[in-house]
Parts: sequence; C-alpha cells; structure tokens
Amino acid sequence: MATILAPPTHSDNADLESFGYRPVLHRKLGRYASFAAGFSFVSILTTIFQFFGFGYGFGGGAFFWTWPIVFAGQFLVALNFAELAARYPISGCIYQWSRRLAGEVVGWFAGWMMIIAQIVTAAAAAIALQVVLPSVWSGFQIIGHDTALTSTSGAENAVLLGSVLLVLTTVVNVIGIGVMSRINTIGVTVEIIGVLATVALFFTHTERGPRVVLDHSSAAPGGYWAAFLVSGLMAAYVMVGFDSAGELSEETKNPRRVAPRTILSALTVSALGGGLMLLGALMAAPSLSDGKLADGGLAYVISAKLDSPVGKVLLCCVAIAISVCTLAVQTAGSRLMFSMARDGKLPFARRLAAVHPRFGTPVLPSVVLGVSAIALLVLNLGNAAIFATLASVCIVMLYLAYLLVTVPLLVQRVRNRAVVDKTGLFSLGRWGIPVNLLAVLWGVGMALNLAWPRSAVYTPSGGGWWMLWAAPLFVALTVAVGAVVHRVVVTGPTRNAGPALQAA
Repeated sequence: MATILAPPTHSDNADLESFGYRPVLHRKLGRYASFAAGFSFVSILTTIFQFFGFGYGFGGGAFFWTWPIVFAGQFLVALNFAELAARYPISGCIYQWSRRLAGEVVGWFAGWMMIIAQIVTAAAAAIALQVVLPSVWSGFQIIGHDTALTSTSGAENAVLLGSVLLVLTTVVNVIGIGVMSRINTIGVTVEIIGVLATVALFFTHTERGPRVVLDHSSAAPGGYWAAFLVSGLMAAYVMVGFDSAGELSEETKNPRRVAPRTILSALTVSALGGGLMLLGALMAAPSLSDGKLADGGLAYVISAKLDSPVGKVLLCCVAIAISVCTLAVQTAGSRLMFSMARDGKLPFARRLAAVHPRFGTPVLPSVVLGVSAIALLVLNLGNAAIFATLASVCIVMLYLAYLLVTVPLLVQRVRNRAVVDKTGLFSLGRWGIPVNLLAVLWGVGMALNLAWPRSAVYTPSGGGWWMLWAAPLFVALTVAVGAVVHRVVVTGPTRNAGPALQAA
C-alpha cells in the first residue's frame, strides 16, 4: 500500500533551489488551503449543477453509476500524481513532471495543452453562473427571458455574467496568494456547508427509494450503453483539477508531504459529497418523466423542495462555489504559465515570469489567462451550444495533458523496475506498474469517448460539421499552433531531467 513517511529536513526554499529555481513566490499555503485549491477546482457544486441535467437527460437515473466508475479511474491517476508531487514540488506540475519523465519536447506540449485546457475550463466554469443566479433573482437575467444555457438568450447572458466573474478573479489573482487563499478557503468552507445542507435537504424530502439508480426509462432514445457513455461526460468533467495542489507547490508549506495528501483527499471528498448529491437529487426530484429534471437539474429540485429564503441561500452557496472554482482554475493556470515562462518556454517569457515584488504573484499570466477566457466567451456569443462544446473540449484537453504524464511515468517505471525507493516519500511501491498501467488505459479510453463526435453533445441545436468535430479539431489546432510556437520560441537547456522514481 502507499505510505507517506517523514518529510525532508531541509527547508522548503532550499529544496526548491536544489532544482535550480530561486524562490520568488510567497509560501503561505497550509494543509487546508492546499486542499481547498484542489477541492475548489473540482468544485462539485459548480460542475454537478452545470451537468446534472445533461447526465440525467442521456442516462436516466442509472447515469449515477458513471460517478463511481469515473472516480475509480481518476483515483488511479491521482495516485500517480501524488507520487510525483512528493518528488517534484514545483509550480506548473504537469509541465514539470512530464519534462522530467520524457524530455523537453513532451513536457512542453503537456504544459501547452494544459494551459489551453485551463483557459477553456475557466471560461466553462464562469458561465455556470447562468445556471444559478437567475434562479436566485430574476434581475440577473439581463439579456432576454429564457434562462436555459441551451437557449440563445441564456447563452448570451451566461457570457455576460461569466465575463464579469473573470474580471473579478483576475483582480484577486493579481493582488496576491494570501488574499486568493483566504477567499478560496472561505469559499470552499461555504461550499462544503452547502453540499452538506443540499444532501440533507434531498434525503429529508425523498419521493422514491434508492432503486432509482437502476432506472433508465428516461434515458435518451436508442441503445442504452451509448447513452450511458455520453452521460459519463458529467462525472468526467467534475473530477479533474485535483492536481491543483501540485500547481501551487512553491506557495505551499512542506509541499512534499502536504501536496500528495491534498491531491488524494480533494478528489476523494469531492467524490463522496458528489455521489450523495446525485443520489439524493434522484430520490427527491418531484418527477422523473416530465422533462424538468433534465432541463433544470439540481436547481429545479432545490426550488421545488425548498421554495423559500433558505432555498435561495443554498443557491447562493452554489454561486460562491462557482466563483471560487473559476478563481482556482485561473490561479493554477497562471502558475503553470509562470513555470514555463521561467524556463524560457513561452513567448514574452521574461515578462510572463516576472513576479510583483509586493504581491508575490506572476501578474501577467493571471491577466493573460483571464483575458483569454473572456475572449473565448465573446467569440462564442450567441451560440446556444457553447456550454456543452466548451465543457467537452476542455475535458478532452485535460485528459490528454494527464496522459502526457502517466504514459512517460509508466515507461520510467518499467525501465527502472529494480529501483528501490528510499526517499521516505509517498510511494506506490510494487503497485506502481499495475496502477500506472490502469491509469493510462483509463485515460486513453476516456479521451476517445469524450472526443467522439456526437451531434447530441456538440450540435444539440444544429450546426456545421466543424462544430460536430469540435474536440478533435481543437486538439489538432492546439498541437499545430503549439508546434509553431515551440519551434520559434523554445530555447535553453532542461533542468534536472531524470527518472521519476529516483530521489529529487
């Protein structure tokens, strides 16, 4: 079994200097703040409120089983990430881990794809305000009257609300990790309370028993297994971003010990809370067949069961969760961009790697990520399919970036199978190869499933062939642009590359 032993005795800053980096970020995050970074990125209130209707609309009540399946697969990935987080406590972890496992080129593309994925994820998270705020107060529906994300006016209003949120999160990220941490920690605490309150509400207002998770009478027409695979998009979108604790390693106290624990705990706590929310919502929904559950999702269930000020408070908790989720995504993305720029691997690297002397933050990466996410929303203004398209694309990109870590790690394990780990850090030990192999197979299978061109996902209201093939086309474009940027910009040696399972 995996174990965590005593951390290294030397200081965190000296540890970072051993990798060739000068400590410039402010190290202010403790264990709970590190956990909060991962939990808020996963953000079950945000993503389940976004995707519950989608999952139920395709799979019926039985779509519940996609949740434990996706958790099991993602936990395999998280175990490998936890091992790497203990050995390489450096900001921009996906890029840093990948390049130390497979060399500069593979590492660069892992970082490049992750940056693009985080920009898209920030945009997709921000538009989730549309699912909640108009239900709290009709005045938040500034454009038109139809609040559904799949409607034109709903999509346009989502872009407006999301853009305002991204401006605010950019300001917070610029001010400093201390302010960001306090806001994020408060937000995560509110989110956890909101999850517990929502679960309690559902389980005390049930309409049916737990056998609802076996029902697929409300599933999409056609073969059920095909619909079940599509409904898994919900769980796949929720359970990503648990690596955020690794992204903030240079701002975390004792990261070699803290980051592995918080990576695993953020995913596990999210899976437990989210599973209870899904089950409770299915048991408490007034009806499974009138179409309202697929259209309104959890907001519909809460409003139906608690049409009172208390229900509005729960929806406000969801809005807070969406806000801190967007903040966490932008923070993680800015640290990744800073880490790559520090190595001279991005355009305008010197400016992107600059850290504000007072705030201790990489200001320009935060601004670039926020502006890029807003631009992505504006480019899709008026597109009723923006919600599903953005979400699907960002999930595929994240899974591919994760594969650029787990595949090279598996190769390193096989090559160094006789290496005995004596570091005293988190280790999978003899379980490393089978766990890693299963994580790779899982990642490949899910990437293919999520990128598959389905009209119900990418063109629910009609659209051109390019929308249907949005995910593979976006991946191909990202790789092509990345190849040009890499050829023109990338210079400088790779620091400290080496086998992943040797002591750092």
